[in-house]
Amino acid sequence: MSHQVAGLSMKKYYATILIIYFSIGLQSVKAQAKRIITLSSAISETVYALGYGKYLVATDVTSVWPEEINRLPKVSRNRSFSVEAIMAYRPDLVLVPEGDFSKENLYQFKSLGIRVIPVRQEFSVDGATKFIRQVAAAIGDKARGEQLAQQTTLRIRNTLSQLKKGIKVPKVLFIYARGVGTMNVAGKGSSIDALIKLAGGKNAIQEFSDFKPYTTEALIKSNPDVILMFDFGLKSLGGKESFLNFPGVAYTNAGKNKRIVEMNGPLLINFSNRLPEAVKALNIQIFQ
Repeated sequence: MSHQVAGLSMKKYYATILIIYFSIGLQSVKAQAKRIITLSSAISETVYALGYGKYLVATDVTSVWPEEINRLPKVSRNRSFSVEAIMAYRPDLVLVPEGDFSKENLYQFKSLGIRVIPVRQEFSVDGATKFIRQVAAAIGDKARGEQLAQQTTLRIRNTLSQLKKGIKVPKVLFIYARGVGTMNVAGKGSSIDALIKLAGGKNAIQEFSDFKPYTTEALIKSNPDVILMFDFGLKSLGGKESFLNFPGVAYTNAGKNKRIVEMNGPLLINFSNRLPEAVKALNIQIFQ
């Protein structure tokens, strides 16, 4: 009798081992994404920095760096996505900013057997390294993610220790522009707000959070020392000289001193592995 019990116990033991083995095997296969779609510039840049750019099959319209990413097809238009457009590229992993997909979208992809990982972005130094680790974990290479996160931490610490400083903290107003008809200013809590602080400046807008439409009255009231825009945004307004002639600009410190700064958009909103470069570049610009 005891032999029979022992035999049954051994069978259960081996059965359990086999279940665990196949479970781990399936998880490993699931984690090793070979056809990845990224739906934000920060996610795309991080995938490249982790060494997995070769597995990208498509990206969104905001993903323009590194240069080779521009050879990939785009599955979005003006930040809007369609399940059909994404499915056309047969992805086994879709990385999307948290909140960009509805519950219905997530259910659709799940029902089709497509793994979708929402990635949360926090606008801080710790948030940047968390972001890197999230993307790496989704791809299935936590070790490489940890390595890149630690490298980024060391570089940002080094950058912060070498920042330029002035007698006073300059007030910086960020304007997002897509032509005269589409102009918004960045308030508290935005990614640009966080970057301005890290670079040694102060956001000129403290009355509201996120973004609000640009007005001449708000411009004059905030009286920024520096006006910051994405390079494509300033270009859409006719360039620096044209913008200096906009109503109210001449009444600000920035206008009087012609302190209109244009910078690369994807770099400024990265808040991932390129955060050290963004902080350094902005610091140089606002303390010139």
